[in-house]
Amino acid sequence: MATVDLFAIGNALIDQEFKVSDHFLLEQNLQKGTMQLTDGQTQATLFQNLQASQDYKGQASGGSAANTTVAFSALGGSAFYGCRVGNDDLGSIYLKGLNEAGIATTEKSISEGTTGTCMVLVSEDSERTMHTYLGITAELSEAQIDFDPLTTAKWLYLEGYLSTSETARKAVKQAREIAQANHVKIALTLSDPAMVQYAREGLDELVGNGVDLLLCNEQEALMYTRTESIDAALEALKALSKDVVITMGAQGARIHHAGETFSVAGRKVNAIDTNGAGDAFAGAFLYALNADFNIQTAAELAILISSEVVAQFGPRLANDAYATLLNSFQKECA
Repeated sequence: MATVDLFAIGNALIDQEFKVSDHFLLEQNLQKGTMQLTDGQTQATLFQNLQASQDYKGQASGGSAANTTVAFSALGGSAFYGCRVGNDDLGSIYLKGLNEAGIATTEKSISEGTTGTCMVLVSEDSERTMHTYLGITAELSEAQIDFDPLTTAKWLYLEGYLSTSETARKAVKQAREIAQANHVKIALTLSDPAMVQYAREGLDELVGNGVDLLLCNEQEALMYTRTESIDAALEALKALSKDVVITMGAQGARIHHAGETFSVAGRKVNAIDTNGAGDAFAGAFLYALNADFNIQTAAELAILISSEVVAQFGPRLANDAYATLLNSFQKECA
């Protein structure tokens, strides 16, 4: 039986990233800063329009929880990723990319169908807008997940994007039951304001009877709790999770832990692309907790890693960059 530190479940998507104008977003009727689900034909049409008029930045294996798992693994943790891809070229590219990053997967993940894609549209102010065709990952179920590594894992990590799929929510319920039976901690990210707005009941189902760590950004926190301040949001969220982390971009993070609420300062960089910043934060934060860093130091490392992601195009750093940043961070902390 494989033993891993982190067992993650999420959507498998190939990202196609473009630098776009605000005018293009308005023209395409896209809500800036959110994720919008679409069908295959609409996605293909948008892709053609993007290729014809916008600045193509490249392709990468994406998905929120996958980005988190890559950061966790690159920093030195061991990880498994449960997902669903099609038996097509993009599916092969996707799983190969995870394996090359040192992440364990299973052949159960491959099934007949089309691998999902995400058009990641980065505007001049570095904000990311996503247009997603889930493809076969919309039907992710327990049949595609090898739960064996979960029984000995340290953490189960779940992405809020799973809230839109009934079959995925059933798989999450099974994963939660296995985790709780084996004293595996559960972490959940709310993922995106659109999930809070349009899939709230699904998110509630993912939260279930509570989690050990809940991560979200400021907008998601306020929307989910229907409050008007971060402290009020933390007060509401701590009823759902032992630890709560609200990220606030350059302003850092607000955290509730062990009965105390405190802030961790941000790190200013030249922001180019916010895509994947929250995912990188989660991966570094979980790695640090798993390595027995205290929670404030864990947040400081997570802010360092996520800010470096924001300073480049794409949701992930070069694989060796994570370890380089970790080494520098540890030397500064020594």
